[in-house]
This record gives sequence, structure tokens and C-alpha cells, in this order.
Amino acid sequence: RRFADRMQTESRRLSHLVQEIIELSRVQGASALPDAEPVEIDDVVAEAVALNRNFALGSRVEVQVGGATDLRVFGSEAMLTTALSNLISNAISYSDPETRVGVSVRREEGFVELAVKDEGIGISKENLERVFERFFRAESGVPGTGLGLAISREIVLAHGGDISVTSTQGLGTTFTVRLPANAELAA
Repeated sequence: RRFADRMQTESRRLSHLVQEIIELSRVQGASALPDAEPVEIDDVVAEAVALNRNFALGSRVEVQVGGATDLRVFGSEAMLTTALSNLISNAISYSDPETRVGVSVRREEGFVELAVKDEGIGISKENLERVFERFFRAESGVPGTGLGLAISREIVLAHGGDISVTSTQGLGTTFTVRLPANAELAA
């Protein structure tokens, strides 16, 4: 019974890894966004938070959303939701119970900025430059594949944006995504 349980756990882990590799390959293969359209950032944030709701509840981490509303970008809603969901999931994974993860949105000089801030363990300076590398895993004991941040980065780059990270060990980490605002539709 113990071996069967272990096999089931490892099977789920392997399945998750394969799904992330497929997602990364799909994102890297997309040199452009063939089905790009105006995307409501409110919808992206709501869906990304909803995808992580059970994980946050199980981890006893509160996810709070704030900032500007009614902002739009041009691209793929599904891909942007994946990118933001990965950042939120990562923030929850590296946070202690009874802490918060904040998701904020603002418009800044022709860009829409999405920030995901946690109160987690933080990232050391030597690891900060490597967090977006495929399969990179800081030695933290937190399970994962090391692909989520690489996928998020590829999606953001495909949308003509950029992603950055700031962190202080023991105090938390903030990932900031900057995407060109859809000037025609933005309020």
C-alpha cells in the first residue's frame, strides 16, 4: 500500500512536469501571437486568483487583489492567465501559513504593471539572477519543477513585455510584469 501511494504521488509529479515542459515548448514555439486580441486585465487577474484559490486555502495564505481596474492589453488571455497564475502559485509556495500574497495592478507610462508580492522566505542575491532559468531550483525544500517562472517569462516576452524580480531574504519577493497597454481601449 505504501509503495502504491508513493507510485501515485510520483506519477502525479511526473505528469505535472510533462505538462509544464509541453507548455514551455508551446510558448517558446510561438514567435508571435496569432490569435491576439484585446485582453481585460481584470479577467486575467480574477481567473489566475481563482486557479490558486484551493492551494491558497490549503496553505493558509490569503491572496489579496488591488489597484487599477478596466485596463487592457493586446495578446492572449489564456497565456497571460497562465503567466500570472504561475507567479501567484510560486508566491503561495514560498510563503508561510497566515501570511498574505498581494496582486496589484496599475497603469504606468503606457504600460500595465502586474505585481505579485509575497511575505515569504525571499531569494538570495546569488539566486536572484537565475530564477527565470529553466529547471532552476533554489535549495528551499519547496517542491516544484523549476519551469513555472521560465514559462511566465516566455509568455511576458511574447507579449512585448518584461518581467523583473526584487527580493529581500526573510521578508519576501515581488515579481513585476510590465505589458504594453492597449492605448485604444484603456480607460
